[in-house]
Amino acid sequence: MKFAVLLSGCGVYDGSEIHEAVMTLLAIDKNNCEYEIFAPNISQYHVINHLTGEAMQEKRNVLVEAARIARGKIKPVVEYKALDFDGLILPGGFGVVKNLCTYAIDGINMKVDKVVEKAVIETHAAHKPIGALCIAPVLIAKILGDVEITIGTDPETASTIRSLGARHRNTSATEIAVDYKNKIVSAPCYMICTRISEIAESADKVVKAMIELAEAKS
Repeated sequence: MKFAVLLSGCGVYDGSEIHEAVMTLLAIDKNNCEYEIFAPNISQYHVINHLTGEAMQEKRNVLVEAARIARGKIKPVVEYKALDFDGLILPGGFGVVKNLCTYAIDGINMKVDKVVEKAVIETHAAHKPIGALCIAPVLIAKILGDVEITIGTDPETASTIRSLGARHRNTSATEIAVDYKNKIVSAPCYMICTRISEIAESADKVVKAMIELAEAKS
């Protein structure tokens, strides 16, 4: 099988969470599947100094930054075609809610990048599984509405998810939520997890569940 991985930059505070991204790629590989990596070719919302947590006076491109994780082998998400893959996976990180959508800035009134929205909608319409880690389920809720997802136990984010028309299920650190009807798999990862081994375990569970969903006939 072959999965598409959608990144939102490089670095937890302004892009993709690197551990979640790398453990997702590792899980795909360990389960004898292939992957291609995508990211939107857009400017980041802002750039954060990951040592101090402060905003920096510079501009960076999401695709260029995500290429650091992809070792340069990455495509703009506008080239993504759902029918070429068995599923789509979105690691977390603040880039999801700053670059792929504006939840971190606008809350429930967030806007979603149109190309990213199209990729998610086309994957869902093709009955292909979608995986979402950490905060990424908020984006899925905004785009798809009535799905069951988890971000762990955070009450504020869970409330937002319900306000967007989705159903939230509380989960423990390495527990996943599987919406079999809509083929959505989600895991809280760093919304709860504190160890990189827990991220690896969560990513592996997500990939295994997506493989099972992809093998099931629509």
